[in-house]
Amino acid sequence: MNTETLLIHAARQTATAAHSVSPPLVRTSTTVFASYDAYKQAQGGLVFDGPRYGRSGTSTTFELQRAMARIANTEACIATGSGLAAITAVLAAHAGPGHHILVGAGVYGPTRVFCDDVLIPSGTDVEYFAHDVDVSPLLRENTSLVFVETPASLTMEMWDVPAICAAAHDRGVPVACDATWGTPVFFDAHALGIDISIHAATKFINGHSDLLLGLATGTLDALAGVRAYCDRNGTHAAPDTCWLTLRGLRTLAVRMERHQRSAFAVARWLQSQSGVQRVLFPALETDPGYKLWQSQFSGAAGPFTVELAPCSEEAFTHFIDSLSLFGLGTSWGGFESLVMPAVPHHLRALATPANTPRLVRFHIGLESPQDLCDDLAAALAAVRGDGGTGGQLQEAGIG
Repeated sequence: MNTETLLIHAARQTATAAHSVSPPLVRTSTTVFASYDAYKQAQGGLVFDGPRYGRSGTSTTFELQRAMARIANTEACIATGSGLAAITAVLAAHAGPGHHILVGAGVYGPTRVFCDDVLIPSGTDVEYFAHDVDVSPLLRENTSLVFVETPASLTMEMWDVPAICAAAHDRGVPVACDATWGTPVFFDAHALGIDISIHAATKFINGHSDLLLGLATGTLDALAGVRAYCDRNGTHAAPDTCWLTLRGLRTLAVRMERHQRSAFAVARWLQSQSGVQRVLFPALETDPGYKLWQSQFSGAAGPFTVELAPCSEEAFTHFIDSLSLFGLGTSWGGFESLVMPAVPHHLRALATPANTPRLVRFHIGLESPQDLCDDLAAALAAVRGDGGTGGQLQEAGIG
């Protein structure tokens, strides 16, 4: 079945017993077994397809995990309490004294903080590498994982995922990827060679900005260590958030198409505006990462970064505060548009010189793109001190 059909029909096994179109929300701390043999079977191994104790999930949890595994074209999925919990579980499962982990330099800020503040002090050798670097010479005998995020968080660089996977697999090293931006709708991570694909389901997969959830997909073998880590540390997701995520999952394809169409329209409009130096969006033909995006993705999500002309802190603050339809927040992937300064986490303590271009990230939500451009035009005009308006938005084609 096509992904659009799977999103509607996958993970409805328990709905039949409840005579419901949707699986029921099951809350329980204790799983009850029909026989001693069933109990021993569940407790004796890493069970991915059914409950064994409330901490590792109820039937609601496993419905979501089955759905996500099918949509991602792989065997298994683990749901965690947040996207960061999924990331840290994958990293920690491959870390330890004597281990070497390669991490893409452009990863989500808290990912880098976890590496710097937890993994490195506990003995893991973490090495960051740039998006345009050949990973082959960096691999060592003790390399246990290569971890990337594509596109890079905030700076939006693209990574040559097939090349990275080929080099790593040639040395027997697994590859994990934060694939939140593309979702399985636009990014077939496992077909490109990625062993573990991670999603902050908080964002597009849920889509309603009302929960925190992480998902990691892969084969049973690839996820065995991650599942063991989650069982030991109690990082599995609660059934309520899994049920809400199943609700959001049904409309993922439709929402992603709308996010894409609006993001293209706003990004292309911004390219023509005074005060905008660059739009960092790999789906634009002018972006350095366009060819990699075109070869690896089937679509583009809503977040992208804009490089504004150098201005004072006061002017930049005025621009942000002048926006009325863009909420100032650090998340993305929900129904609403958002804006935030795009300063990498490890550089936030440094002051931005007045002669330095300002990076700002936008998430384009489900509002009218014309209204969003009018809002941006008014904010840009306020900074410039003129009375310019957005003008009529032209229909934007998709690259």
